[in-house]
Amino acid sequence: MTEPTKAAAPPPTRSAAPRESMDYDIVIVGGGPAGLAAAIRIKQIEAGVSVAVLEKGSEPGAHTLSGAVMDPRAIEELLPDWKTLGAPLAQPVTQDEFLFLGKRRWLRTPGFLVPRCFRNEGNHVVRLGELVKWLGVHAESLGVEIFAGFAATEVLHDAQGRVAGVATGDVGIGRHGERTASFQPGVELRGKYTLFAEGARGQLGRQLIERFGLGEGRDPASYAIGLKELWEVDPAQARPGLVVHTAGWPMDNETFGGGFLYHLDNNQVALGFVMGLDYRNPWLSPFDEFQRWKTHPAIRRHIEGGKRIGYGARAINNGFPQSLPRTVFPGGALIGCDAGYLNAARIKGSHAAIKTGMLAAQAACAALQQGRSGDELAAYPQAFEASWLREELHQSRNFKLWFKKGMLVGTLMTGIEQWLMPRLGIASPPWTLHGRLPDHAGLRPADQCQPVAYPKPDGELSFDRASSVYLSNTHHAEDQPVHLTLRDAAVPVGINLRVYAGPESRYCPAGVYEFLKDEKGGDRLQINAQNCIHCKTCDIKDPTQNIVWVAPEGGDGPTYASM
Repeated sequence: MTEPTKAAAPPPTRSAAPRESMDYDIVIVGGGPAGLAAAIRIKQIEAGVSVAVLEKGSEPGAHTLSGAVMDPRAIEELLPDWKTLGAPLAQPVTQDEFLFLGKRRWLRTPGFLVPRCFRNEGNHVVRLGELVKWLGVHAESLGVEIFAGFAATEVLHDAQGRVAGVATGDVGIGRHGERTASFQPGVELRGKYTLFAEGARGQLGRQLIERFGLGEGRDPASYAIGLKELWEVDPAQARPGLVVHTAGWPMDNETFGGGFLYHLDNNQVALGFVMGLDYRNPWLSPFDEFQRWKTHPAIRRHIEGGKRIGYGARAINNGFPQSLPRTVFPGGALIGCDAGYLNAARIKGSHAAIKTGMLAAQAACAALQQGRSGDELAAYPQAFEASWLREELHQSRNFKLWFKKGMLVGTLMTGIEQWLMPRLGIASPPWTLHGRLPDHAGLRPADQCQPVAYPKPDGELSFDRASSVYLSNTHHAEDQPVHLTLRDAAVPVGINLRVYAGPESRYCPAGVYEFLKDEKGGDRLQINAQNCIHCKTCDIKDPTQNIVWVAPEGGDGPTYASM
């Protein structure tokens, strides 16, 4: 585990040391499905275009976490021969189940009543980290330069304010901002166009949305937290290709959430829980909701007697089109989850990431062929508007917003929009709902809500945060600036603890935030930054928006082997 810090230090000032600079045609920030799909597509169109991919994880896939059931539509467009190339999509979905859970009982939805968004015929159960690693190898075989272990921490702008590339963070900076013996200045990667594919709530993507006003006129972005475990089970329990989704218990009527359980090959089961970050009760803990969900008889029968071998968590976009920002600005574009492309109704985002990476790549290549650079890639959003992905997201645009009105209304309207209307030949509902508040703004004061008493972990099905973080293979260099920064160090105790009972100690799935007593008996916030698994939930859910997540030294963080 970790050496704690008493409070988050402000982000370090960039060193004045000269930085090496490298020039490319296209720079891509993030080596996940979107970034690697973009890199591959660029090289397919024009092999001579120089492409660099920056990945903050120790290797492509190290920070990748997803359920995941993958719709192969986009990868078939990117790499039609993916099967012969050996892509790790070996387990097709064989059966779907959708369960409504009571506290002890459950109701299975008859197959013919399952809405289209939960049908998975033709899809594959995958370990997305392995697929991303494979995509990285393929991209390198085409001539893409991948720099793993380097976190992009600064957007570079030219004299006209256009994006001109990015810079990696300095390394070898001590806890208080001083240079250590291992100091090395960051490196500038300059490009004619820069594509940002950092995942949900990207550090640089968030800055770009604010700087260029990309969210103006749009609904606030909406997020959930997804928690996941990987289990090894007895071969007698294994049902490769079975996909289970649940709604109901343990969520209350006003909280959006549900579970998933996917049987992989090799007697392994991936299971997890998704909870909307617009929840209102500050006493709720997504981690503990996940742990007690596993004790339900409908879930425990799949894993009881097995061994938990992996754990992770990350923020997830909810991806309805009304909240998507504009995706282009002078010199670059947002792709994948950095923009918010995920279908919450289908609980799928990898196909959207790959597709938008391809669309942006095609627009960038066309611009380069015309001798352009540094302008807006208008062809990218135009291509999205004409794509099957836009149609798919438009069909599901109301999904989560209905559940803001309660479980009964959400279930009924999902049935109408995703089951009844298609049978009536109506491709998309004629109405559009809108969200008005960002996720953090819905949290109620603690004295207006009912505290939640969570059962003690049993060590067999349910576990504590410490043992879970251990399974995430998380590591941070101890002597580096704290990457969980506070705008105002007085706010956590003065407002968050006093008004909301310190929700950061519950919404964080890694035990990063603790409220302790100081020597004089007063309260203080302790930040165990080395536990951080980079989910970015704190950056989203903090009710005062006082916490800002920034990238630590490149390569640090979790290593999600086979997750």
